[in-house]
Amino acid sequence: MAKAEKKKKFQMPHIYVILFTFSALAAIATYFVPAGEFERVPGPDGRETVDPNSFTQIESSPVGIIDFLTVIPRGLIDAGEIVFFTFIVGGMFMVLRTTGIIEIIVDRLANKFAKRSILLIPILTTVFAVVATLIGTPELSLVYIPVIMPLMIALGYDSVVAAGIALMGTVIGFTAGVLNPINVGLSQKIVGLPTFSGIELRIGLFAVILTVGILFLMRYAKKVQQDPIRNSLVYEEDAEKRELYKHQDDIEVRSMNTRQKLGSIAALLFLVALVYGVLGHSWFMVEMAGLFIFMGIVVGLISGLNATEISEAFTMGFREVLMGAIIIGLARSVAVVLEDGQIMDTIVNSLGSVVGELPSVLGAVGMFLAQLAINFIIPSGSGQALVTMPIMGPLADIIGVTRQTAVLAFQVGDGFAHILFPTSGYFMAALVIAGVSWQKWIRFYLPVFLVLSGIGIVTLIFAQFVQWTG
Repeated sequence: MAKAEKKKKFQMPHIYVILFTFSALAAIATYFVPAGEFERVPGPDGRETVDPNSFTQIESSPVGIIDFLTVIPRGLIDAGEIVFFTFIVGGMFMVLRTTGIIEIIVDRLANKFAKRSILLIPILTTVFAVVATLIGTPELSLVYIPVIMPLMIALGYDSVVAAGIALMGTVIGFTAGVLNPINVGLSQKIVGLPTFSGIELRIGLFAVILTVGILFLMRYAKKVQQDPIRNSLVYEEDAEKRELYKHQDDIEVRSMNTRQKLGSIAALLFLVALVYGVLGHSWFMVEMAGLFIFMGIVVGLISGLNATEISEAFTMGFREVLMGAIIIGLARSVAVVLEDGQIMDTIVNSLGSVVGELPSVLGAVGMFLAQLAINFIIPSGSGQALVTMPIMGPLADIIGVTRQTAVLAFQVGDGFAHILFPTSGYFMAALVIAGVSWQKWIRFYLPVFLVLSGIGIVTLIFAQFVQWTG
């Protein structure tokens, strides 16, 4: 028996342990990695970028014990926008559940798609991907997940399918960046290319990776629907959701009363306002969170809840996403350590130098790998572009890679990893809203990540071979 216990299969540590370990390793690195910095200069659209020729080593400032004690609280403060957005989404959605609107809508949709439910996966994934490839903002997956989760559960799928549709759809669209101002538009401005030039290759890439992503999702979803006990990665975790959103064909679907119908119309109007704000006025998490607070209050009152019931529903929603808020702060603490120790610029400069030593045929692939590594410490499309593209643009000229290809290397190196590394705040928040642990997500996503990255590398080699200039 003792031997059998010892032979237990390896279990991934708790996400708190993983992120704390990353922060500790980053702190240790500040004692060995030389401190350095680039000068910041005005960049496109008034944003600050780096001067690629200005890197200098500076006096070392390793992170001591006292400083390390504060990195998690400071990580929570720095990531406060995402933390509170997560709370508000959880609270607002709980109010909608309390009104009964969600359950009724889910039952109706489940009835309608009962015999062709698999079609919802390509439809929803494509819609989310198209939105992301046109406007960016993969963070909208935080809104998509609670909306589609009940339907996916009712149709016999699991939380991983719901999270996969939202996260993979948005990140595939974001990565391809057909008309994405956040990664393609900004990086092309930085390296001096016409904005959105080279669109034909990006459209082709978008079509290929979207098809691969959809096929992968459908394959997993079919397996779960056929035998959820054996094939679902989150069967036990989804037990409460299955009970809450279960769909029974032999029971007549309830109809909404007048107040619930009016509440549904109000919720739809708030979503229209959300789209208008994001597209027309560049709303982000603070503005969206404010809108969701009022959405919960107004829809709750119209649907028949009193003030106390709305308040208690918000509190219940906050509790459900509490762990996610802490995870976001822990993830941000890694970057806080690297910034305190002033080694983030050193890491970026070193990776750029390594790429510069590669043969020209491998230069684009080297850029991809460098951007992939940097994404771990700078999990932001625009942030990574502002730090790396002023370096990668001139470096591309030196090693014989076109600047258009350098931008593509940034896209695929930055994009797919947005939903891989636990240092990505919005991604970890999305997993918590979905009720999927990072460890379970990695088991699901890592194979398709490797396939998508392989497609990206093949595209880069092709671009390098034809000396793609757009």
